[in-house]
Amino acid sequence: MTIRPVLAAISAIALTLPATIAFAGDPEEGERQWRQCRSCHMITSDDGETIQRGGRVGPDLYGIADAPAAAVEGFRYSNDLVAAAEEHDLVWTRENFIAYTADPTGFLREFTGNSSARSSMNFQMRSGAEDVWAYLESLSE
Repeated sequence: MTIRPVLAAISAIALTLPATIAFAGDPEEGERQWRQCRSCHMITSDDGETIQRGGRVGPDLYGIADAPAAAVEGFRYSNDLVAAAEEHDLVWTRENFIAYTADPTGFLREFTGNSSARSSMNFQMRSGAEDVWAYLESLSE
């Protein structure tokens, strides 16, 4: 047995690990990235513990991971987001969250097929959404 094929295999695995970790998102980096979200959103656990202080313009993001969209009781969502949730079964998966935060109105239009759909969220997260998602997901575990 030669060592060359074994080293090649180990190198291939090692080279893919950083990309896999980066793709999955880093919860610690997501907590740092939270500053982009806190002017509109807060994170408060179901038992009332304040995890992240923030605004009340957007809904509380605690437990958002794999939850149906427009599900925070008492929050007034846009009609188009409610329609996406009720008529098209929009669930906040990693992929949906990242796409929505990059272009909220564009996402709703594509997801629902309604070219006039609009999101009330105007902020567009250019980078770091996968890290914020990993952070939010870690709070639900």
